[in-house]
Amino acid sequence: MTTGTTTAADETPLSGTEPQFRAIFDDPRWALAIIRATVLEAAHPQIGAALVDNSTFVAHPWRRLRNTFLSMRRMFDADPAVREREAARLNRLHARMSGSDSRGRAYDAMDRAARAWVVATLFESAVTMCRLSGQPLDQDTMERMYAEYRVYLAALDGDAGELPEDLNDFWRYFDRVVEDELENTEAARVILYRLFDHLPAPALLAGAPTLWAAGRTVVGPLLGAITVASLPEPYRRRAGLPEMPGAPTLMQGAYLAAGLTRFLPEGWINAETIVEVLSLSPDSDDPRARTVAALRARMKRASALLRLLTPLGEETGPDPVPATSRGTGEGRRSAEEFFRQVLDQTGDGHLDWPDLAAMARELATRLDLDEPEETRLYDAFAAWWRELQATLDTDGDGRVSADEYAAAVPSLAGPALIRVAEVLFDATDKDGSGTIDANEHRTLFRTAFQRDLVTTHGTYGRSAFVGDFLSFMSGRRPNTPYDPLLADA
Repeated sequence: MTTGTTTAADETPLSGTEPQFRAIFDDPRWALAIIRATVLEAAHPQIGAALVDNSTFVAHPWRRLRNTFLSMRRMFDADPAVREREAARLNRLHARMSGSDSRGRAYDAMDRAARAWVVATLFESAVTMCRLSGQPLDQDTMERMYAEYRVYLAALDGDAGELPEDLNDFWRYFDRVVEDELENTEAARVILYRLFDHLPAPALLAGAPTLWAAGRTVVGPLLGAITVASLPEPYRRRAGLPEMPGAPTLMQGAYLAAGLTRFLPEGWINAETIVEVLSLSPDSDDPRARTVAALRARMKRASALLRLLTPLGEETGPDPVPATSRGTGEGRRSAEEFFRQVLDQTGDGHLDWPDLAAMARELATRLDLDEPEETRLYDAFAAWWRELQATLDTDGDGRVSADEYAAAVPSLAGPALIRVAEVLFDATDKDGSGTIDANEHRTLFRTAFQRDLVTTHGTYGRSAFVGDFLSFMSGRRPNTPYDPLLADA
């Protein structure tokens, strides 16, 4: 183990003066920098393969953004207990991700070198963000920030030995990885050329698909061009990434414009508030919901006006129903829609274990489960997957297609899914009474689903809870209080 900041997670610069990381967390430039860092992470073969197989960033990018944001906030918290708890959760999550890429190379989300590269990209992108916006960090500030990111890695791995201790050595390490290890991976290509062009609307704009599609048509390519132009030149050259004429100037202008927000009064921009509002459900009991509802109404009117003035129709909205599936009957179309919005969490067009693991991960994260409840939930989802595979995988390819699902919808609600619901019931029944009272039920949906649920009965029994969850997960009742958790982008 190296010395200095690698000793222990609670002996850190985070516990003293205000961390450098928090100074940039609410900075609008960070949005551009985090996209850049994500592409550099995805370009690493191990990380890219893990993202393609396990991540929900394609089908549910806004939910993934929210979870990443909250996790980083916790990992840089001043309280060592908060950091340790989040690190333990991340380690449990990563320990369940391993496999092989399309070329047969093994990947493991617990690989120390790969995890160090994730931290390295976050630090380097923060430094680059300041440089590109005309506010380069001085050496002392840069070194203090680097020490904080090494503490972040130490909290995950027990030490920060995979990153050089000296900042000058870090730059040599970073250049070497860029030159020798990064590739034009599938995950990087998806982020640059698919995600920006097909980004689904956040909950705030879900009611105005035409308006969102029109804005995305303009902003998506520009954001992709800005990101490509900001990547290290050796990687752009090796990966064959095309650079749009004028992209460097556009990139510089975007960072400079974002940097001008430093002249706004302190507290005007709060990243956590922005993320929460974007994912706010219209029937939430959050006081901001009324403002959001008024914004939705105005956006719908603007969307209707735009539809009259342009040739864009409903097919320009996110994830339209394919033409080949239209006219096949309302029940079939509903089954396919539920498959796409809820079951296919990774967005690859099939249902397999990573999709169910993503559901378990999301539920465990929102409900803030500890061991052993988290393990019980994963085990229940694993048993459900075995049931689904045995029942629905008619062609034996190890996964379930949308057609296979639509042909046997009732088979989803088997004994294993009942066990999933029972684990969730036990996690909600905090006092172990065998029933969920009105307060426990409201707390569940406010905490995990960000919406207020009107409970008409004094208590909520196990059978009623299980029945509602099974109705949702089998697709029989697609409009339930569970929608914001597993169906909202």
